Amino acid sequence: MSLRSSVLIVASPRPRVGKTLLARLLVDFQIYNDREVAAFDLNARGGALAQFLPRHAALADIVDVKGQMALFDRLVADDGVAKVVDVGHEAFESFVTVASKIGFAEEARRRRLAPAVLFMTTPDFTSVESYKALAARMPQVTPVPVHNAILGNAQYRDKYPPGGPGSALVQLPILAPALRKFSDRPPFSFAQAPTTAALDIPLEKHLELTHWVRRVFLELREMELRLLLADLQSSLEIRS
Repeated sequence: MSLRSSVLIVASPRPRVGKTLLARLLVDFQIYNDREVAAFDLNARGGALAQFLPRHAALADIVDVKGQMALFDRLVADDGVAKVVDVGHEAFESFVTVASKIGFAEEARRRRLAPAVLFMTTPDFTSVESYKALAARMPQVTPVPVHNAILGNAQYRDKYPPGGPGSALVQLPILAPALRKFSDRPPFSFAQAPTTAALDIPLEKHLELTHWVRRVFLELREMELRLLLADLQSSLEIRS
């Protein structure tokens, strides 16, 4: 499995938990590392990804068979392009149902792709049960719990155990409001923050934002290395 062949699905049945922010970071992380990437926005009132990433993101829907085929055909294409999917809370159940029904994860694995669901953790019953159900409904997908620090202390993290080899809790640190006013303005790119001082961002804020981005990118680097090692180990076990 190559790091370029990942399919990273950002999901949660709850709104306003940081899914789109994480999806943006995942895409910009790939760009920062000079990788080809394609992103898909499944939010019912979507467009945020495309506004921030017009060259890499597109709106998608799975309300009919045509839309389902268009999306999942792209996700399992062995084209060397990393994929990121921002699954809006309204599309969560439909996405999991369709993916399970068509054997998306099994087909992805057959094509030597590595699918993972980055699940935004929250303490509510619906989210906890949805996370548990992923293992049964999509056993070939690695569930990765993600804690967004802006939602408070992760005292409920024991309700979201890592989903097997390669999975571990990913921490998304708080992005200060003083920095969000810059990063929430399209077409801001996190990929450029560590290398280019934006003309309209004061130097002090730019340095603070750069530190935050590097911290997040380190989390994502460690995550993908865990997924890679787990996949390599699995491949070796199958061959032996």
